[in-house]
Amino acid sequence: MSGAASKPILMFDSGVGGLSVLAALRAVLPAAPVIYVADNAGLPYGGKSEAEIAARVSGLLGRMTERLRPRLVCIACNTASTIALAAVRDVLEVPIVGTVPAIKPAAAMTRTGVIGLLGTEATIRQGYVDRLEAQFAADKILLRHGVPDLVTMAEAHLRGRPVDPAAAMRAADGLRAMPGGERIDTVVLACTHFPLIADQLGMAFGPGVRFIDGAAGIAQRIVSLTQGQAFERTEPDLALFTRDEPDLTDLAPALAAAGLHRTAVF
Repeated sequence: MSGAASKPILMFDSGVGGLSVLAALRAVLPAAPVIYVADNAGLPYGGKSEAEIAARVSGLLGRMTERLRPRLVCIACNTASTIALAAVRDVLEVPIVGTVPAIKPAAAMTRTGVIGLLGTEATIRQGYVDRLEAQFAADKILLRHGVPDLVTMAEAHLRGRPVDPAAAMRAADGLRAMPGGERIDTVVLACTHFPLIADQLGMAFGPGVRFIDGAAGIAQRIVSLTQGQAFERTEPDLALFTRDEPDLTDLAPALAAAGLHRTAVF
């Protein structure tokens, strides 16, 4: 095989949330070499301004694609995608796959017509989400709730730390307190961190609520954009972090479970 077969897919997130997307990608493209990038120096994104996020993400991905030469970039982060996708596409010359809240499939799933959406504060206020709602859920009720605590909870969970179920309960209570919230039967997990704590969220919401996220759709989009390409893994897949931290070693089991057997700091 040629060197092109070993060109990686670069998967980018603010932290470990994108591992939920990587799991979906592994299921359909197990041979694809991957470099997973966690911008832990910039985490969390949810409290930053749109200008900060757009500049940071486009700058980082510009430098990383120049150095790492990926065949495709996946922004496995709803906040970064809803804010910076256009800016990134302006500066990169490789295919870009973004992550958007799974409002369309949620609208098809709901029986009560009331959908909850959990995301970061930055994601839930975006016009991109307004447009998805207008296009796919105009005849539904979409209730949005910003829950930055869940990002922290997921990061701790993947480091093997005990997590407080109260954060998940607050997320459920916040949605249900909104007008019509007691009728929610479908919840969009509009942050890639949140599927990592789906068990805790399931206990908080109870058995009558189903969750939907965009990971499977993202994986299928990557499949379509790499159709006919050869894949060859010539070295173990890599997890890159933008800042060295003492607790990165705590992530080793979760990274290994995701097939990321090398770590480095960019």
